[in-house]
Amino acid sequence: MNKFTVSVVVPNFNGENLLKKNLGPLLSASKNPGNNIKEIIVVDDGSTDGSVKLITSVFPQVKLIKHTKNRGFSASVNTGVRAAKGNLILLMNTDVIPTANFLTPVFKSFENKKVFAVSLHERGFGWARGEFSEGYINLSMGKETTKTHPSFYVSGGSGVFRLSIWKELNGMDEKLLSPFYWEDIDLCYRAAKRGYINLWEPAGNVVHNHESTIGKMSKKHVQRIRERNQLLVIWKNIQSRLFFRKHVLAVVKRMFLHPGYARIVFMALAKLGSTIKARKKEIKQCKVSDEVIFSRF
Repeated sequence: MNKFTVSVVVPNFNGENLLKKNLGPLLSASKNPGNNIKEIIVVDDGSTDGSVKLITSVFPQVKLIKHTKNRGFSASVNTGVRAAKGNLILLMNTDVIPTANFLTPVFKSFENKKVFAVSLHERGFGWARGEFSEGYINLSMGKETTKTHPSFYVSGGSGVFRLSIWKELNGMDEKLLSPFYWEDIDLCYRAAKRGYINLWEPAGNVVHNHESTIGKMSKKHVQRIRERNQLLVIWKNIQSRLFFRKHVLAVVKRMFLHPGYARIVFMALAKLGSTIKARKKEIKQCKVSDEVIFSRF
């Protein structure tokens, strides 16, 4: 008997059209005993479209939690996880469609108690590579393989997370990184610094149509938030003196070459107090060096 049970958490903001297409396949997959899905939780993040009415009328078997106002991706995820009853959490974006037995290959990895999270296989994308170069954390994609592979981080849009370690990490950092971007990278890096393992599973197949509601927002605004959060994750987590010195020099250089970047830096500095507090906590919990983590990728 499978000792793992899965709570699916789907954050939603004005995703009525996506929910129409994707909740059906998810419910079908939940009927496959091999996936061991205990519940499906949709957290509506203050939608103004027909999302809530759609769920209550067409998908009543889904557990719906409503935010009265829009609080962002990480807050929605954390709300859903707090309500979860499974010992594994599957995070799924509204634009991700599962295959019939997509979770069956994942459970073997969680037999290792050091495994925190496993990323599902979005067709065309391999495992996540992280590199500290030119003073920044730079992300890229490894090749698709036929074997389970270590991953720098596990996607918050199609990944499975062990609840006990999630709680140890206090979940996603909604205080620092809201409304979106870099929260899954931050979470998995903090897990790695504590000695836990993140993986990518090639047989856990899902289809990601990349129709996220973020695409409806101003591209300039989204880019600024992404770059701000990149800085915050570095300031919070990178403890290597060499790496951090390179980062400071890189930031100064980028501001000199691209004066508009100063705005990004000041956006991050506005959260400096919270960042320093979080950094002190991470220093206390650290068991693995930055150099060792990046050497794996």
